[in-house]
Amino acid sequence: MKSDHLMRSLMFVPAHNKRLMESASNSTADVLLLDLEDSVQPTLNKQVARQQILEFIKNDKFTNKALYPRVNDRESGELLKDVYQLTVDSIAGFTYPKATQGEDIYFFGKLLETIEYEKGFPVGTFKIIPLIETAGAVLNIQDICKACDRVVAVAFGCEDFVTDLQGQHDEAGNSIFSARSMIAMGARASGVVPIDTVHIKVHDLEDLEKNLKLGKQLGYEGMLVLNPKEIPLVHQYFSPTSEEIKWAEEMLLLAAEAIQDGKGVAVKNGKFIGPPMVKMAQNILKKNQIIKQKEGANE
Repeated sequence: MKSDHLMRSLMFVPAHNKRLMESASNSTADVLLLDLEDSVQPTLNKQVARQQILEFIKNDKFTNKALYPRVNDRESGELLKDVYQLTVDSIAGFTYPKATQGEDIYFFGKLLETIEYEKGFPVGTFKIIPLIETAGAVLNIQDICKACDRVVAVAFGCEDFVTDLQGQHDEAGNSIFSARSMIAMGARASGVVPIDTVHIKVHDLEDLEKNLKLGKQLGYEGMLVLNPKEIPLVHQYFSPTSEEIKWAEEMLLLAAEAIQDGKGVAVKNGKFIGPPMVKMAQNILKKNQIIKQKEGANE
């Protein structure tokens, strides 16, 4: 299941905090993860958060934003209230925390199906982004990705992962490198978009850039974001560059010439032309077109 939304930046927003919700509504983030879980304390604020999300939607504060509220986990006693109240128009889906195996996502998908049926939504309306936050979840990444057709992306939560691993953060990121690689590979192997972990040092944009370079190299499509100041760099790295667009356009032209010559694989103008390069070029140009459409809609 492919997402209909750009997913370069997915920004967490404590949904009970009106000031931060207002700021998020004016941000350029592709996706807003309106948080009902960890950042919303004490528990009585969770209903405040749900109500505030509904008010912002009613007042058209989230135009052209993909909304994926992060719900509470299935052991919290809050999950049913989260999804029943927020299965409304303008909500694209839900971010599901602390998934450890495919069964968690299968269960959540069936819960959404029951609510969709009761409320009259087409089955499959609301998508799912599982958060991969434990060692078990990393090892079960493909099981989680394939557990339900609603899964459009998976996102790495490094802080909970390191805690569960009983490991330690290090400057080079060695403690999370294997998990980052496995999540990206597992997601791509399952046809699901991989989203990289948050950058904890939100004011260190130099370190953010270093992590963005690595995330892109590993195959990530976007990044979880904590602060709007991170968004320009995140979008820069997860959008095709002018050089990439030029390469992609040239690649498709050369591929068309090779096909006319009766060749599926060729070397033209010193460049190797083959199906993997053609597919990469098509992906680059498709993403660039989606970005241009979004920018046009926001003007």
